[in-house]
Amino acid sequence: MTTPPPSLSLPSFPADSPTWTDLYDEAARERWVAEPAKRVDAPERTPFERDRARVVHSASLRRLAAKTQVVGPQSDDFVRNRLTHSLEVAQVGRDVAHVLGCHPDVVETAALAHDLGHPPFGHNGERVLDELAAACGGFEGNAQTLRLLTRLEAKSVDAAGRSIGLNLTRATLDACTKYPWPREEAPTPVGYHSDGSAQRGAKFGVYADDAEVFAWLRRDVPGRRRCVEAQVMDFADDVAYSVHDVEDGVVAGRIDLAWLESAEERRAVGETVRAWYLPDVDDGALEEAYAALRTIGSWPEAAYDGSRAALASLKNLTSDVIGRFCGSVQHATRAAYGVAPLVRHSADLVVPDSTLVEVGLLKGIAAHYVMRAEDRLRLMERQRELLGELVGALTEVGPDALEAAFRDDHDRATDDAGRLRAVIDQVASLTDASAVAWHERWARTPG
Repeated sequence: MTTPPPSLSLPSFPADSPTWTDLYDEAARERWVAEPAKRVDAPERTPFERDRARVVHSASLRRLAAKTQVVGPQSDDFVRNRLTHSLEVAQVGRDVAHVLGCHPDVVETAALAHDLGHPPFGHNGERVLDELAAACGGFEGNAQTLRLLTRLEAKSVDAAGRSIGLNLTRATLDACTKYPWPREEAPTPVGYHSDGSAQRGAKFGVYADDAEVFAWLRRDVPGRRRCVEAQVMDFADDVAYSVHDVEDGVVAGRIDLAWLESAEERRAVGETVRAWYLPDVDDGALEEAYAALRTIGSWPEAAYDGSRAALASLKNLTSDVIGRFCGSVQHATRAAYGVAPLVRHSADLVVPDSTLVEVGLLKGIAAHYVMRAEDRLRLMERQRELLGELVGALTEVGPDALEAAFRDDHDRATDDAGRLRAVIDQVASLTDASAVAWHERWARTPG
């Protein structure tokens, strides 16, 4: 049985330890287009603080409040949406970064940005757009995030007047790159996304159209290696949705953790874990993971009844599980690398196998009791139909149906692939509700 790791304090560095400027050199702080110095009377901020502010103030981040996480954001006031999920990932990531010594603003910005590229209806919508965008290189939420940060989100322009997005630093863009390879180098997709849709499309981080800025941000980086800040962001994402999806499921009445007292129920959940997330995990490892989680003092002994006391108990469990996962990774990584600050490509995050299985078990609980529900599967099918019809209608109508920025992209395109990409970018920018409204306007058959 796994013993929860003790709390881990921040590393104690000597007075002459390196500063952020030493750890993140000039190349890490460089921007795609150089910017003039700010006013001398302006508050002094680091380049990474400026990066964080640009993402916080972006329109793309605001739109996440109306985009699906697991359950549609309009369905309940309590459930997470993409924005609340991103805020939680940012908090988890920042806490881990503090202990490991990487810049917390770089990790937090990557966490805030990690879902910006998600289209309406989450991974379900991503799957449809990937199929429809085959002629222009496909669609992938992480590649779309890079496109937003470096092109679509209006903030800066180059000397020719072309949008360069938020013009973030190299270190921040690298931290935002979860899959640092193009589509043709992507591994074969397996398993399921966090919202229950099958991983059918390849996972990649850059479209061919954005290869130039990708080559710039990955300068001098060997192969597919991810920087440690990106690894922290990715781990924080896994932790946040594995824990919070279970919390949302309990509050919605779809999950009762007491069900897992049954060996038969645990075996059924285990089959979902293997089918969706950890194909090679055996029953013994899953039983150990459940037993370890069951020893957490805040694990509920009574069914959730909606009372403040029950909600407080559930929140305590959420906090304790997150602390357990983060503590195990912090300790394992520090044991491997010592106390020196871990930045950029100097280290890899160490995630113990036991933690991977415990995270996978929580994902499997949510998948088994929530994602596989028949009512949800029917809704997802209709969402796919709606987006397909909308893309078809906008392609047929042409640029007059697009917002001004995407209409400009459509007009400047030199081939059908470029014009299709403008339509896909437009649809991907929509929220769940606006996708429905646009479908009503452009795709609904009269009568």
